[in-house]
Amino acid sequence: MAKPRIAVLGCGGWGKNIVRTLGRLDAVVAVADPSESGRAKAAELVPGIPVHADAGAILDDPGIDAVMIATPAETHYEMAVRAIDADKDVYCEKPLTIDLGEARDLVRRARAADRVLMVGHLLEYHPAILKLKELIDTGELGKVRYVISNRLNLGKIRTEENALWSFAPHDIAVILWLVGSAPIEVVATGGAYVTPNIADVTVTQLLFADGVRSHVFVSWLHPFKEQKLVVIGSKKMASFDDVAKELVLYDQRVDWHEGQPVPVKGEGIKVDFGDAEPLMEECKHFIECVESRRTPLTDGLNGVRVLQVLHGAQESLMRNGKPNPLSLDESASMEPYLFEVKTPGVTHAH
Repeated sequence: MAKPRIAVLGCGGWGKNIVRTLGRLDAVVAVADPSESGRAKAAELVPGIPVHADAGAILDDPGIDAVMIATPAETHYEMAVRAIDADKDVYCEKPLTIDLGEARDLVRRARAADRVLMVGHLLEYHPAILKLKELIDTGELGKVRYVISNRLNLGKIRTEENALWSFAPHDIAVILWLVGSAPIEVVATGGAYVTPNIADVTVTQLLFADGVRSHVFVSWLHPFKEQKLVVIGSKKMASFDDVAKELVLYDQRVDWHEGQPVPVKGEGIKVDFGDAEPLMEECKHFIECVESRRTPLTDGLNGVRVLQVLHGAQESLMRNGKPNPLSLDESASMEPYLFEVKTPGVTHAH
């Protein structure tokens, strides 16, 4: 097919980055944003293309093949349904929707209409995360034992969604992918210190069937910025610091000597992961999926699974940390299937 004609719905906080990136790829043909500031930003980023106040002008245009939705989360479902009904492929920023039933419905609608449905789980396109996944899949780390993710900052404090929903979707998506299975239990605790009933800090713990555990610590009420992912394996350990932009492999483990556990400490070695820009890779991937009709790495079912974990965590949070059993088997009714996504040097199965 000819080069896809892609439009962007929303040119606000994150939408402007999508518009800018698609502009660099010469792939954006129109933008819609209800705010005057959003439209002005779009005109600045991609001069000369149509900029609309109403999304209808884009959704009703049969010459537009696909849309990338970066509107507020509560509008994602409506926008995506309208786009699918208009025979357009859809990329939707995280979370796919707020409501789990609506997310499942989007998957069904996209499949019935033979439309691409992709969710913006950006970290799964980060070259460091791809390299970390490669270290796991090749056995370099041994058996994964637990995963820790911290996303902390004294940053923008939301009043419409809590820190769990604002920060944790990316980390949960990555952990599910790295571990390669679905959790069977979630426990979440947190506290609301700025806005009543809006948690500023949460700690979410996931338990997997094979005994692997993980925890996700997120907060926008923290004295310093930290974005760090640590994977502990039976042979080695690895740490990705997204602030320092460093992936370090540690030849560290615990051996047994005469019936006693003995720590084996080795120096950390920095692992090169290149300089690919995650959002650029994500946008390229969406374009490739529109062109080839390939299932995206972060497809709609991926979005559903992450939402199931988020809802389970939210329920545990509201019950002061009561363990919440999870069963992601409900997604099996959608007939999940295998697909491959080729990234430089890495092949992914999902």
